[in-house]
Amino acid sequence: MRLLPAALSVSLLLSLGTVLGPGPAPAASVTQDEQAASAVSPATHARRPAPALRVRTVVAGLTKPWDVKPITRGRLLVTERDSARLLLVRDGRAREVDFPSGTVWVSGETGLMSLEVDPRFRHNQRFYTCQGGVTGRGGHDVRVMAWKLRGRTAVPVRKLLGGIPATSGRHGGCRLLIARNGALLVGTGDAAVGTNPRDLSSLGGKVFRLDRRTGRPWPGNPFADASQRRTRYVFTYGHRNVQGLAQRADGSLWSVEHGSHRDDEVNRLVAGGDHGWHPVPGYNEQVPMTDHRLPGKQRSARWSSGEPTIATSGAAWVRGRRWGAYAGMLAVGVQKGERVLFLRFDRRGRLKGERVPAALRSYGRIRSVVSAPGGDLLLTTDNGGGRDRVLRVSPR
Repeated sequence: MRLLPAALSVSLLLSLGTVLGPGPAPAASVTQDEQAASAVSPATHARRPAPALRVRTVVAGLTKPWDVKPITRGRLLVTERDSARLLLVRDGRAREVDFPSGTVWVSGETGLMSLEVDPRFRHNQRFYTCQGGVTGRGGHDVRVMAWKLRGRTAVPVRKLLGGIPATSGRHGGCRLLIARNGALLVGTGDAAVGTNPRDLSSLGGKVFRLDRRTGRPWPGNPFADASQRRTRYVFTYGHRNVQGLAQRADGSLWSVEHGSHRDDEVNRLVAGGDHGWHPVPGYNEQVPMTDHRLPGKQRSARWSSGEPTIATSGAAWVRGRRWGAYAGMLAVGVQKGERVLFLRFDRRGRLKGERVPAALRSYGRIRSVVSAPGGDLLLTTDNGGGRDRVLRVSPR
């Protein structure tokens, strides 16, 4: 196993401390403090002062870490997209997990991407990846895999779903989220094929839901009775390239999406919703991200970057009273714009404000934003060249 160098703890407030303390396994529930915080109106949080933020390096020396997830005993799992390495991080050191990296198809924006950890990980050791793969005929796809972690070995359980379209590797998505009802949500890219997003028989340009144990379509999906099996997976459609998924305290589901030359989007997802990306004929990126000229009803974005894009990516809802004015906001990683954007929405999902903390502007491109046990945020940077890190952000 290759051992990466230990990372020095970094604090903007020059405060030293333990980077990661022991914590419970990820769970679908929230703490009593977080439940109380979620009951306070967004306007009340907005009137509170914004706390200073403490930023610590959990581990350094990484290259394009796509996702990070806490597991048991203060450990983290991390994926590196281009090397297709799975890393186990503890006490500032990252060790490679025995993982079949050679089976992962890596090209352009596609490789070993999103991670999700089973809410019962402490008992079943299961986790999930979304990754590029090689098909039996020598082609390529994006697929969702289930694994068990045994020591530092990833044992394959099953391929939950394959056939998510892949061409050159452009717009390969993808983001995983286990919702509180137990469904596994998968946000995908359109593979730069103009007809994919609104073709309900294609898994490209969609958010779909499946049973994480069997890989079958989730029974409550809006097209569960469709004759075409792939259509039964679809939860929402008309997406360009989904980069983030997050569930709010009220149970609502939200996505973050890359725009073309304009209009990165944050969307509130409603079962069966059409989000209006339809770049045809060919792959015409001059059409609107949400094209209301299309037949039927299209769901407008709840936030949009306008022109030019800033390349929004992963996202997480901020939990806990100690976050003050940031509590209840959606924290969104920004790549091209090199920051973390905090967005406030009211209970009806209407945008009410934005904040960009200065403390999070000096780390370059931010790929993933993940809520850790206790309410801290974990970030992955996406700068390349062995210069990337996992950061831990907490209010002071």
